Amino acid sequence: MRHAKGCAMFYGLLFVALLTMQAVAASPAKPQQVVYPRPESEHDSRYLYDWEVLRTALDKTRARFGPYELRQASQFMSPARVTAEAAGVGSINLFVRATSVQLEQQFRPVRIPVDRGLIGYRLLLVRHEDLPQFAGVRSIEQLRRFSIGQGKGWVDVGILQAGGFKVVEGNNYDGLFSMLEVKRFDALSRSVDEALSEYDQWHKRFGFEVEPDIALYYPLARYFFTRRDAEGDALASRLEAGLEAMVQDGSLQALFMTYKGPLIKRSGLGRRRLFRIPNPDLPPQTPLGRSELWYRPQELAGKR
Repeated sequence: MRHAKGCAMFYGLLFVALLTMQAVAASPAKPQQVVYPRPESEHDSRYLYDWEVLRTALDKTRARFGPYELRQASQFMSPARVTAEAAGVGSINLFVRATSVQLEQQFRPVRIPVDRGLIGYRLLLVRHEDLPQFAGVRSIEQLRRFSIGQGKGWVDVGILQAGGFKVVEGNNYDGLFSMLEVKRFDALSRSVDEALSEYDQWHKRFGFEVEPDIALYYPLARYFFTRRDAEGDALASRLEAGLEAMVQDGSLQALFMTYKGPLIKRSGLGRRRLFRIPNPDLPPQTPLGRSELWYRPQELAGKR
């Protein structure tokens, strides 16, 4: 009798467990939460391409990793604030930034350059009256005579200083253009796409120009970064899979050309005098050997 009751109880518990497992399997997976930062100000449009790449990478991994919810933080944030939020208990669990050894130690990098390394190709925003001075530059030594403006905490600051340049840092993004106007520095160094976009947005107000003949280059990658915890590792693994899929099917290059191609053409990058300096803070794990991940100026040479 006891044996029969024990069997009945066992099968009853087993039946309940099976129903529970079926209910869990049938219920939709909880969406993966992805929260990225707002830019530094309402005028800052630098990250539109990055978030489109992010959305595409998440979409391409939906079948494997499940649904996701993507949203932007509620407040404008400086780079320092973004780092503090991502490192602490803030809502942000992903951001995009030029890499460095220190940053890769603190956060989990997804080592596929979001902008295909375009950030390493730099143009100069200069005051209109200073254009003749830059027209005479024929060597890196001559270029070093000019002071360069950068945002406080940008990884480019250390690279330029190591390359022998005097660097003047500004505390906020919008203020850099005012600093150029009032001669706090001689030139504002920006990536190819940033320089042209910012010229369109700001030149009527501040009167600066894109210097037409010079480009500076140093190897640099912009990555997505996540926290170094279980949730961050899961998100990074998903993004690695999504970005690799985008590289293989050509969609990363297609997005890059859609967003960046017209600005690159307009810049005349391929005909400029290109001065190179090293990046002493480039992490050794940077995938420089994977040529398919990196933009080369020749890619647009036949499309002008």
